[in-house]
Amino acid sequence: MKIAVLGGGAWGTALANAFASAGKEVALWTRDAADASAMAETRRNERYLPGVALDARLAVAADPGLALNRAQIVLAAVPAQALRAALAGLAPVLPANAPLVLCAKGIEAASGKLLSEIVADVFPGSPVAALSGPSFAADVARGLPTAVTLASADAELAKRLAAQLSTPTLRLYSTDDLIGVEVGGALKNVMAIAAGATIGAGLGASATAALITRGFVELRRIGAAFGARPQTLMGLSGLGDLILTCSSPQSRNFSYGVALGKGEPLEGRPLAEGVATAGIAARIAAERGLDAPIVAATAALLDGRIRIGEAVGQLLARPLKDEES
Repeated sequence: MKIAVLGGGAWGTALANAFASAGKEVALWTRDAADASAMAETRRNERYLPGVALDARLAVAADPGLALNRAQIVLAAVPAQALRAALAGLAPVLPANAPLVLCAKGIEAASGKLLSEIVADVFPGSPVAALSGPSFAADVARGLPTAVTLASADAELAKRLAAQLSTPTLRLYSTDDLIGVEVGGALKNVMAIAAGATIGAGLGASATAALITRGFVELRRIGAAFGARPQTLMGLSGLGDLILTCSSPQSRNFSYGVALGKGEPLEGRPLAEGVATAGIAARIAAERGLDAPIVAATAALLDGRIRIGEAVGQLLARPLKDEES
């Protein structure tokens, strides 16, 4: 069985390396020919995953036809906002009927669609799944113990892919709640930016804990509107991922939030998927009449419409209510 991983960033490289280290046949595609050549020669991806040695068995290619040839499982680890264009460009060489496993986390800003819906637009009827959960690329690449969720609306496909992609150090749990896994992965990035902003602004650990907790309430509320199951959002791809990304500077979204809270320049920072997701998530919540003040405040903060002090003031001034409501 051959696995193809699309995207030579940190996450794509980490997953490809984990599979190769477990003895699986893996090809990693990166669109930059110079990056592909350097990785193949040095067995490093110093641009996105510095300090991690790549397994000698991992094939790296800039030619998508070569990387995807004979692939029986395809993992897409390209950024959420670039997914539609990337899949359209690769359509001529994507293997027919090979399951496409989505590894990015986000909502398409232009359309408000989940990533699985983008796949349905580009490849109607194609088997699709999503991989999500509390995981840092560097940990996975180095073989540190990690557990994530593999979701597909087809329960049997989810189970089969979880078994085929699991390694001795990367454990995959399966579920048929594809929407729940996608929504949890997308919205936790928004909450991570908000949590980072409270730390960056020096508002204290108590404020951060309150924000994460109430943010999770919003995550579940929005998830329910999409049709996500509550137990999915309480699992690895919801609460588990939220805890990780809201508490560590390894999280690009959390780090982005810290810089935002400190008032530091944001130009040139590593990609934080939550930046694009915040605005569309706030719009969806407003259109559906959902109470999501933290999502709305984060979107306004990112757009420069309010400052962190104003955002906190607005949240604290909201009418008091039952915690369970």
